[in-house]
Amino acid sequence: MTKSVPDKSEMAKPKLLEQCKIILRTRHYALRTEKAYLDWMRRFIVFHGKRHPREMGESEIAAFLNHLANDGQVSSSTQNQALSALLFLFNIVLEKPLGAFEGLQRVRRPPKLPTVLSKPEVKSVLGGLSGQYRLMGDLLYGSGLRLLECLRLRVKDIDFYQHQITLRDGKGGKDRVTMLPTLVIPELQTHLQTVKAVHERELAVGCGTVWLPEAYARKNPAAARQWAWQWVFPAERRSLDPVTGESHRHHVGEKNLQNAVKSAVVRSGITKAASCHTFRHSFATHLLEAGYDIRTVQELLGHSDVSTTMIYTHVLNKPGLAVRSPLD
Repeated sequence: MTKSVPDKSEMAKPKLLEQCKIILRTRHYALRTEKAYLDWMRRFIVFHGKRHPREMGESEIAAFLNHLANDGQVSSSTQNQALSALLFLFNIVLEKPLGAFEGLQRVRRPPKLPTVLSKPEVKSVLGGLSGQYRLMGDLLYGSGLRLLECLRLRVKDIDFYQHQITLRDGKGGKDRVTMLPTLVIPELQTHLQTVKAVHERELAVGCGTVWLPEAYARKNPAAARQWAWQWVFPAERRSLDPVTGESHRHHVGEKNLQNAVKSAVVRSGITKAASCHTFRHSFATHLLEAGYDIRTVQELLGHSDVSTTMIYTHVLNKPGLAVRSPLD
């Protein structure tokens, strides 16, 4: 009995998850999103006994998402991310549009109040940081930056004259401007002098490149060696770009900063569940406590909707934006 020889076009066709990866990169999805989507697709396929997704549809997706909600006890945002990954798989990759999801149990949990540190607590935690991590902590709190916004700062984003930081391609792909604390400027300038000296030494030996956004890398590849495009907080060693395979000096890893802050919180003796993002919560709350308009705080934080910023009014020391009780 002779075996049928597979068609050459089928032999050349990549496997499903490899197809997904190619399409995600063609559409310029972030690397973190790519990894998350591929992981959810893989888990979905394994959950259904490694059946091919072409054989499945709405009922199998609903069963998987219900499993996450009931057995996995995931958050609503996690369930939504899994659904987005599967919608991408079916609608975009397989070109198999989906209908309604019968029996889908949506995770609905009330929003939690953010953890906020008092000003003495912030000072105590920042005091437990040293070197460039102290500088990063100052910017997380003093400018209201998210973790990755801080790590992805480039030299050109810092405006010492205007005392402001421009954040490019932040959450939701938005740009925004926030303040640069005056107190941090001398230390930041000294830090950049050290970083520039390292960069110039690398240029002298034929290195000194940095990752650029894909479109700009094609338009102006020489910018990869320019000082303006270098990271404010570069890693200690060069590493390989996971997409291109090229050797660059990336920015400091997020785990490094997270661990430094975690250790500082422990040393401070604070019992609150504080993290890097707690500095941002504290930034917003302390501005509102100082009487700044909530719309101004919204713009500094980069929130699309003021209702997101309103959550901080619930954790103020004086509820209701410092409104005094009639009893007082």
